[in-house]
Amino acid sequence: MFKPLKKEIVSVLVENQANVLTRVVSMFGRRGFNIDSLTVSATNDPNLSRITIVFSATEQKMQQILTQTEKLEVVKSIYVLNRENSLYRELLLIKIGANQAQRSAIKEIVDIFRGKIVDLSKESLIVELTGTPEKLDGFMDVIEDYNVLEVCRTGITGIESHPLK
Repeated sequence: MFKPLKKEIVSVLVENQANVLTRVVSMFGRRGFNIDSLTVSATNDPNLSRITIVFSATEQKMQQILTQTEKLEVVKSIYVLNRENSLYRELLLIKIGANQAQRSAIKEIVDIFRGKIVDLSKESLIVELTGTPEKLDGFMDVIEDYNVLEVCRTGITGIESHPLK
């Protein structure tokens, strides 16, 4: 019987030391999971780092990988970020080939999405945009009619905004 895959966003608090990222990511790789997005960041505690992992899994497989990852001695906590009570953000840097005539139209699109042009040359401009993955996807859909030269996305990072009731 087919079991649907569900995209999950997991937050892992780990000890801030060498090789921790390798150990956590290796756990996912050894179990056959493909990581869609991975971010690592500092926390308010200098002894801890936060790893945000986006991957797809069935409910059963997701519970297995969470349990196995939690058993690593460098892992302090691991939990799924639920869409109802969490905030997600991602950063996009995009280089767009643009001549003088195209710049104002591109600037209008950037302004609508609340982005900013952070670099400008005669042949191109670089846009910085922060927001939800859906917002960035929407921007990419609108801007695809222009000459997109390079794209760099950080991947999702997230945090719980309030506990579920």
